[in-house]
Amino acid sequence: MGDQNDVIQENVELVKNNEFEGDENKVRGNWSNKSEFILSCLGYAVGLGNVWRFPYLCFRNGGGAFLIPYVIMLAFAGLPVFFLEVSFGQYCSQGPITCWRAVPMFRGVGYGMLIIGAFVGIYYNVIIMYTLYYMFASFTAKLPWVGCGSAWNTILCSDIVNDCLAAGGVVTKNNTCVMISTLTVDDLQEHNITQDADGSFNFSKYFDPFKGNRRRPSEEYWKFNVLQESDSIGETGTVIWQLLLCLLLAWIIVFLCLIKGIKSSGKVVYFTATFPYVVLVILLIRGVTLPGYYDGVLFFITPKWERLAEPQVWLDAAVQIFFSLSAASGGLITLSSYNKFHNNCYFDAVLVATLNCCTSVLAGFVIFSIMGFMAHELGVDVEDVAEGGFGLAFIAYPEAVARLPISPLWAILFFFMLLTLGLDSQFTIMENLVTAIVDEIPSMRKRKSLVMLVACSMGFLLGFTCITNAGPYWVALLDSYASSFSLLIFGLLECIAISWFYGVKRFTNDIGTMIGSGTVNSPLFYWWPINWGCITPALLSFVLMFNWMNWSKPLYNNIDPYPLWADAIGWMMILFAIIWIPVILMFEFLRSPGNLTQRWEAMSNPRESWGPALGKFRLEAYETHAKNRSTFGGRLNPTGDIYDTSRTAEMGKAPAVYYNTGATNPGFDTPM
Repeated sequence: MGDQNDVIQENVELVKNNEFEGDENKVRGNWSNKSEFILSCLGYAVGLGNVWRFPYLCFRNGGGAFLIPYVIMLAFAGLPVFFLEVSFGQYCSQGPITCWRAVPMFRGVGYGMLIIGAFVGIYYNVIIMYTLYYMFASFTAKLPWVGCGSAWNTILCSDIVNDCLAAGGVVTKNNTCVMISTLTVDDLQEHNITQDADGSFNFSKYFDPFKGNRRRPSEEYWKFNVLQESDSIGETGTVIWQLLLCLLLAWIIVFLCLIKGIKSSGKVVYFTATFPYVVLVILLIRGVTLPGYYDGVLFFITPKWERLAEPQVWLDAAVQIFFSLSAASGGLITLSSYNKFHNNCYFDAVLVATLNCCTSVLAGFVIFSIMGFMAHELGVDVEDVAEGGFGLAFIAYPEAVARLPISPLWAILFFFMLLTLGLDSQFTIMENLVTAIVDEIPSMRKRKSLVMLVACSMGFLLGFTCITNAGPYWVALLDSYASSFSLLIFGLLECIAISWFYGVKRFTNDIGTMIGSGTVNSPLFYWWPINWGCITPALLSFVLMFNWMNWSKPLYNNIDPYPLWADAIGWMMILFAIIWIPVILMFEFLRSPGNLTQRWEAMSNPRESWGPALGKFRLEAYETHAKNRSTFGGRLNPTGDIYDTSRTAEMGKAPAVYYNTGATNPGFDTPM
């Protein structure tokens, strides 16, 4: 094994990365190829957050005004944290808890990420449940959300007016359809209807008395048939059995696709990560051919500058960047931990983050072109066309596919696309949770499928509140609090931990070991350390403080306030996630030996087991750090018996090396 270019130092053999056949890491496994990692990251980042959450946040925050803080947060917060996490996970090949061997006092961030991920996973699969419901409902000759003749429609359904006119009648001020032939001259004048010389009626000035209160059939289908929502979150009602079956199916699909870990999900993403773009482009083409589309697009891209003074707009933009990029939630660390050591994570991070945000903008153009059409049809402003809640996509998108030829076929394809978007992200949410558990408890690695089954079963049971009549209130509550500023806190602490405690220079040399020193020594690369150490922490701190000083309670559909007890539950979710940060910090302090200074040194410096998983790469990292005058942090022989117990004694001197070629390091101490 090896050739004349291989380097032999003592009994450690360095080999070229391309000499590995199959997995480098035989214990944890690796992606089969680079495409699987990129598509998995893209599928994780490009999800329902782009097609479902981004448009309704734009709608809620004044359209184009939202794009300005969104782009600022992308450049100075989202992208730097995205690259940091991908590099961090790839270097150590560990999950979001075990990776904090780098700075043990911050291990609580990993626990918080998992808890937030669990909350998101519960309601994220509920959104997938809705897509399954719509997909099954589309298997019909006529889409059920077209027209106003169904049992769930009300007298305010907008198509009633057109149906009445087509039948030779008009809608009067008491919202009834009356045959025009029965109206008196005074009645005709009251409704602005004139009669031409030939006896025909002129409706050009006719105005529906209830025009401002009308709802599109797609909105009534969503509210009164799918959700069957009660009047408040306190009115639980009953479990909707159709949604129950769809939720069960959603969790079964997730489990079956993850039963073999990344080896199964890595194959699925070839389709699930690429198919949505085809459907989105088709819907965009259709959207911009509908009358009134321009008003919707204009609302999307035109800033309302006064909205930039509102703290909620900046918080929503920051949270959406982290939610959309899936940063600060642990999933990126998990995905990248399965990379081969010398994978170019720099290229991957920039590519995936850019494509992700472009997809959000593409989805925005799609949905707002349709919103413009709906406003045109209803005769109202775009901002008044529908309630701006999380169900906006399930109102506007069905409206669009109903306008396509062979609409049931396009509806099936569209909701299948939403299903694939959601599953990509849900795969990583669950893989992140299970990977963290088996990395923390290595004895469970051989029973990973069982752990996944238990996790999926728990997610199904905990989602029961979301399939009752009060379900939409719970989904919105989870979205408002679980994906709130806790993500920003985790991103802030990640930057502080890596830049200020672990060290920017050390971390940069870690990246240089993986992708080459030439790249990290380039002047353009300085952008990343500057952001990690200064700009990103400052920006996230500003957004957090700005919002805490101007806090306003989340509203359901941006209209209805939650009762006090519901807000208390929301705050308990946030507290349950972030409380682990001080708890673990205190635990690390108490368990560390020595005086105050020694305890601080032990909890703020890397453990001996920190570093690349394979011995050959640990030696390579050690040599890179020695060459660039930084410290490796971990030990080359963390399981060896002969080494100085002082953490500082190793720095600057070459330790003994006990690795055989290709050996793994199974004896790492667990973080606890």
